[in-house]
Amino acid sequence: MSDTIEILKIQDLEPFPDHPFQVREDDAMKETAESVKTYGILTPILVRPLENGHYQIVSGHRRTKACELAGVEEIPAIIREMDYDSAVIAMVDSNLQREEILPSERAAAYRMKLEALQRKVGRPSTEKCTQLGYIFSGKRGLEIVANDTGDSKSQVQRYIRLTELNPQLQQMVDDKKIGFTPAVEISYLKPDEQQLLIDTIESEQATPSLSQAKRMKEMSKEGRLNDDTMLAVMSEQKKPEEDKIVIPCEAIAKYFPRSTTPHQMERMIYKLLSDWQKKKQRQHGAR
Repeated sequence: MSDTIEILKIQDLEPFPDHPFQVREDDAMKETAESVKTYGILTPILVRPLENGHYQIVSGHRRTKACELAGVEEIPAIIREMDYDSAVIAMVDSNLQREEILPSERAAAYRMKLEALQRKVGRPSTEKCTQLGYIFSGKRGLEIVANDTGDSKSQVQRYIRLTELNPQLQQMVDDKKIGFTPAVEISYLKPDEQQLLIDTIESEQATPSLSQAKRMKEMSKEGRLNDDTMLAVMSEQKKPEEDKIVIPCEAIAKYFPRSTTPHQMERMIYKLLSDWQKKKQRQHGAR
């Protein structure tokens, strides 16, 4: 069945269940609402019909909220027949185009898409599993998520690890109080250990560094993480992080020919930076 475009009543729309992207009533939303009052909705939202006669929003939660704030009762919508998993994939793909996405939002979105892809592929004939899901005969869901988002497979895995964090710790990551990489290490702590960490962060008024997070992860694995050992780690003076940048080859491989070695990549990057610096110097001298 082909798509149809209709004008739907806002009251007949339902949000997508467990929608991972927040709809904030911030200044940008207020501007969007003012635009809706003046120009209306220029791009239709995407919905799928439900059995109760309502429509589930797949893409367009912000536009729908802007209509509500603007007092607009109807909205143009593309109506598309699709199953739940196809809707999840479409919902995630459309929202990942946003300029500002919180780590927790991206984490939940990656996990939802991965699980939807796994369900669509179906259970494999083998019992062999990976940490994040089953291995399929064709492309794994993890590879598809990575290809579609531009992140490496390992980076997708790291983001999905954030969904194992206590909501309070997730908020600290979103607020940039805890770094992304330490947060990934902390995600391996048991729920009660994570709650203990929250209490320790409050009492010590400090968040864990990467080295501290790694130590707590190892202690948890060995069964040695408790009030005393965690406090001992968190009360230590933080060591300054190493003054270096590490870029995984797989994160930049797409910018080089397949036959390029890591050493050749490094040399080419230095040359490009040198050329860029010379260009900036020439531009500055021409002013």
